[in-house]
Amino acid sequence: MHSNFNFTSLPIFTTERFILRKAQENDCHDLFDLYSNEQVTRYTPLTPFTSIDDAMDELNWYDTISKEQTGFRWVIEEAESKKVIGTCGFLNYEKEHNRIEIGYDLNHSYWGKGVMKEAISCIIPFAFLTMKINKIEAKVEPENLSSIRLLEKLNFYKEGVLRQHEFEKGKYIDLAIFSILKSEYQ
Repeated sequence: MHSNFNFTSLPIFTTERFILRKAQENDCHDLFDLYSNEQVTRYTPLTPFTSIDDAMDELNWYDTISKEQTGFRWVIEEAESKKVIGTCGFLNYEKEHNRIEIGYDLNHSYWGKGVMKEAISCIIPFAFLTMKINKIEAKVEPENLSSIRLLEKLNFYKEGVLRQHEFEKGKYIDLAIFSILKSEYQ
């Protein structure tokens, strides 16, 4: 079963503390702040941003994956301050298999405050119920214990480790693969 979801209309989600919305050009300074921090980019394929142009490239990537219908990204805006403090979304959409990968990043100042659990709790039901996804996957470096704990809290199941699966930042890295099925969510 495939959904008729079109990637052009990204819904806005509101939680108690945050607004998840489509990125806008004026978010580039907050995205630069997010991705210029080495702690944030440590477990990602990104190198720390060194200019606003890097943030604009990131915004353009969000548009590209949406146009290609392979994924999309929400920015996480703090409702009170209107500051973008992170992102979350989906990539590597495989329509024929109803499978998608989840990804997320958060400003270091907000770690350990339940932000990502609150944000992701909005987008998981969207994937299963609106997009008709059967399986959401997450690929995480085994050393990224905070991300693994988050996935476990969200009832993702560890399927195994993909050994030396990607070449990033000059070395091969292992990726632990986690997933949650629609049948496990409901």
